[in-house]
Amino acid sequence: MGFGVLAGNNEQPEHNSFLVAWPCKQWVYCCVRRINFNLTELEAFVAVADNLSFQSAAGVMHISASALSRRISQLETMLGARLFDRNTRNVSLTNVGRVFLSHARAVLNELENGILRITDLATNRGGQVTIACIPSATYSFLPNVLHIFHAQYPKIRVRVIDERANPALNTVIHGEADFGINFVGTQEPGIDFLPILSESFVLAMLRSHPLAGRQSVKWEELLDESFMSTSRDTGNRLMLDHALAKVKNRPAAFFEAGHVTTLISMVAAGLGVAAVPRMALSAHNNPNLVGVPLVKPVVGRRIGLVSSRSRLLTPQAKILFDMLCAAAEGHSDRLKTKRSSSRLLAAK
Repeated sequence: MGFGVLAGNNEQPEHNSFLVAWPCKQWVYCCVRRINFNLTELEAFVAVADNLSFQSAAGVMHISASALSRRISQLETMLGARLFDRNTRNVSLTNVGRVFLSHARAVLNELENGILRITDLATNRGGQVTIACIPSATYSFLPNVLHIFHAQYPKIRVRVIDERANPALNTVIHGEADFGINFVGTQEPGIDFLPILSESFVLAMLRSHPLAGRQSVKWEELLDESFMSTSRDTGNRLMLDHALAKVKNRPAAFFEAGHVTTLISMVAAGLGVAAVPRMALSAHNNPNLVGVPLVKPVVGRRIGLVSSRSRLLTPQAKILFDMLCAAAEGHSDRLKTKRSSSRLLAAK
């Protein structure tokens, strides 16, 4: 399969080619440059970029190192730019290579997705749903819903992107996921946020901790504790910092971690106490840990389904979306297949 790159003259591009404008210093118009390369060269480039080793990449592609090197050289010659800095010991991407890598991945991913969709149509399969969600959803109610969904629609593939709040939201914004489960996105233009449940933060601690038997704990009582928190760039930390902005005696974090699950593991190891969402602690299922409600103030978060206003959900995604709504509301009868959803899927 070839790709043509053409700009700046009256020649018409070939079928399955695309146009790229290459700036020229001398002319107001763009220089003409036609580049033809095949997918194996793109795959070779991505393999070397992933492994930073020609020998390892050749093994992944099941070709010789010399054949791989020729493909990279041909691609660099066609592009007119060096993609790798390499010597006998090290391989690294050039600045041009780093830029080109994102485009190469996009081309290969889009082609793979297109082939999968055509295969689905040709073999009457069910397609795919991609959902981006915060980790606490993946180890709490989501698996149960996916179990029911798969039992009813075994031919529909489900891809779960489990990320922190902001990266997960970005995958929905950029169209990499059909929809998501998140607690951020309410203020994001172009995003619909449908609340499905709410939860409060609790103080996670060992069962042997002096505060473990309390009905509640005030934030100001944590000043003398070895307090732990998620890092400043996380959605949970931003939420806590905003909610506690007016609290005079707020605890300082002695330990920080990027994920709530890491915090809970640190609590279990006896490093201190941590403020975590109740659902995250419950899902951890550690009998040595307890969670006591934090008060004055009570800090909570709403978890919802986030979707793009500019893109309609596919029939498959809509079915899973509705099932998650029903699961959050606790109406098991709504988890059964609706006739309308079945008609939508059949029409796919």
